[in-house]
Amino acid sequence: MRKPTMVDIYTFSRVSSKNKTKLLQIKEFLCQHQLTVDEDVEHFVVAYSTNQIIACGGIAGHVLKSIAVSPALQGTGFALKLMTELTNFAYEIGCFSLFLFTKPTNVDLFRQCGFFLVDKVEPHIALLENSPNRLAVYCKQLQLLKMSGRKIGSIVMNANPFTLGHQYLIEQACEQCDWVHLFVVKAENKDFSYADRMAMIKAGSKHLLNLTIHSGSDYIISRATFPSYFIKDQQVVNQSHTALDLSIFRHSIAPALGITHRFVGSEPICTVTRNYNQAMRRWLKEAHDVSAPIQVVEIERSQQASQPISASRVRYLLKQFGVAAIADLVPKTTYSYLCQNYAEHSLQAAPQLLAV
Repeated sequence: MRKPTMVDIYTFSRVSSKNKTKLLQIKEFLCQHQLTVDEDVEHFVVAYSTNQIIACGGIAGHVLKSIAVSPALQGTGFALKLMTELTNFAYEIGCFSLFLFTKPTNVDLFRQCGFFLVDKVEPHIALLENSPNRLAVYCKQLQLLKMSGRKIGSIVMNANPFTLGHQYLIEQACEQCDWVHLFVVKAENKDFSYADRMAMIKAGSKHLLNLTIHSGSDYIISRATFPSYFIKDQQVVNQSHTALDLSIFRHSIAPALGITHRFVGSEPICTVTRNYNQAMRRWLKEAHDVSAPIQVVEIERSQQASQPISASRVRYLLKQFGVAAIADLVPKTTYSYLCQNYAEHSLQAAPQLLAV
C-alpha cells in the first residue's frame, strides 16, 4: 500500500490578515519562496499538511496575490486545487471579476487554472483575468463612444483632488484635439474617494463640449493596486507597472477609441511620476509594436506663486490650514465641493506625492 503524502493529507483554511499569528506563519512560508505579502491583502486561503503550510494564496479586493505552492507539490496539480479554493472564496465574498499578476514564466500554469492573459511585458510581469472575453467586451463598449476626428486625445487622471492644474491640462487637450477621452483612476485612496474625485472632475470640466469622461476601469492599472510581492527591486516594480499599464492602453484601449494622442502634465516634483511620463514615449510611441503609435504631448504644469500646482500641495494645505488655504489652487467648483464635503474627509495620511 502506498504511503500517504501531503498531496493526500491536507486541509484548506481561510485566514484573515488581521490574525497576526497566522499572518506571521504565512509570511515565513512566502519568504521561503522569495515572496512577500502586500499590505492590501485582506484574506488568505492556506493549505496545511500535518500543521505545516504547503500552499497559500491571498485576496486583495479583486486581485489574487501571494500565491505559492511547496516545491514538493509542484507538478502534482495541487496549484489547481489551491486556485479553485481561492477563486471560490473570492466569489463568496462578492469578488467575481478577478485579476492575477505574475511573472510571464507562470502564465501557462495559471491558464490551466482558468485564467486568461490580458497583457504581459517580458521578463517581469503578466496580467491575467478569470474571463476569456471581459477585456474584449470592455473594448466593444468603448467603441460605442468612439468619436470622429483626425486628432483624438486622451488623459488618465487621479485628481486627488481636482486642481487648477488638472483643469488646465484638460482644457489644453480639448483645445488641441477634435475630441478628448478622460479616464479617471478607479482605485480608492486614503484621501478622496473615487466618487468624490469623479464628481469634482465632472463639475470642473462641464464647460468643455468635446470631452468624454470615462468611468474607472480595471484596465487602467493603478500604482495603489499594483503588486510588489514577487518583485524585490522597487525600481523594477515601478518600471513594470509603467510598462504594463501603457501596453494595455496601447494594445486595447486606444484602438477601441481611435486615440492618437496622450496628454500629460509636466512633473517637476515626483521622480516616479516624471519617470512614468518619460516612459510613455517609449511604450506608446517609440517601442516596436504592431499597434499604432500614440503621440505623447507634455503640457507645462500650471503654477501659483511661482510654485507648481499639485494635488499633494493642495492636500497638505487642506490638512494644515483648511479649505480657505487652497482657494487659489483649485477651480471654484472644487472649492465649493470641498466647502460642502470637507468635514466628511479625514486626511490622516501624510501627503502622498505619487497621487497627483
